[in-house]
Amino acid sequence: MKPFVTVGKRKTAVARVYVKGGNGIIRINKVLLNIYKPELLKLRIMEPIILAGEDKIKNVDIDVVVQGGGINAQAEAARQAIARAIVRLTKSETIKRKFLEYDRSMLVYDPRRTEPHKPSRSKKGARRIRQTSYR
Repeated sequence: MKPFVTVGKRKTAVARVYVKGGNGIIRINKVLLNIYKPELLKLRIMEPIILAGEDKIKNVDIDVVVQGGGINAQAEAARQAIARAIVRLTKSETIKRKFLEYDRSMLVYDPRRTEPHKPSRSKKGARRIRQTSYR
């Protein structure tokens, strides 16, 4: 099997997944997925594996390198990259459709960003302005 790389993004977090032949080991930033903490984020990352079936990835090793963002955004980016890797590995339309029906953000990038602050406004928000009195 030829190794390949897939990418997942969420806000400012970027996850790169390196897939190569192996024994079904999954690592996130050199930490095994089995001992990854917090537990809720571990389950979030495992969603594409559970949906596709663990037998699909039993003969490949998946190494995830995640940078930027917070822990939730990193987990979402890793989840997206793993889902894309599974779709590319299996070349299955049914798995792709299953991922899109379950949660579209598993395969599709979300382009939303925070709005930049405007000049000469308060530090409280992009659209926050001082309240004016008309009487």
